[in-house]
Amino acid sequence: MEEIRFHGRGGQGAVTAAMILAVGAFKDGKYTQAFPKFGVERRGAPVEAFTRISEDFIRRKSQVYEPNYLVVLDSTLFGAVDITAGLKEGGMVIVNTNQSPEDLGLKGLNVKTLDVSKLALDMLGRDIVNTAMLGAFGGFTGLVSLEGLFAGVDEHFSGSLAEKNKKLVEEVYNQSKK
Repeated sequence: MEEIRFHGRGGQGAVTAAMILAVGAFKDGKYTQAFPKFGVERRGAPVEAFTRISEDFIRRKSQVYEPNYLVVLDSTLFGAVDITAGLKEGGMVIVNTNQSPEDLGLKGLNVKTLDVSKLALDMLGRDIVNTAMLGAFGGFTGLVSLEGLFAGVDEHFSGSLAEKNKKLVEEVYNQSKK
């Protein structure tokens, strides 16, 4: 079973990303779970969301304490939250940033960085990077197909917003496979 923990700020779409990823992996024929961790959330406050993906039925019902993957929508969270807590040995950290892993204090970890904020602004007109980070996750890990991600986007968005998000997912997915 693969466990993914998303880190973002309230309003950035971390919870939506976790749900879209679960739908996408489900459409790929896998068992999935997605759920948020809520406190007294408000726009801008640190938020966590979780996804599990497995070839077998998932019985675990707890939050994700030892993720295989971390998806970080906002790199400023590194100063506010212990993002890498519990990361499994050999796990991967995927961060939306223009900084290097060393600049983030992540030397020695398997870190993939992409500055997807500019792409989101160009393609969506807003700096909401949740779907872009799903493209990065799919491209870097191979755990979910591009078609699965498209299906997840279609279940959450409609019309031109779905189409714009799918273009963004595809662009980042292709960049991440290089």
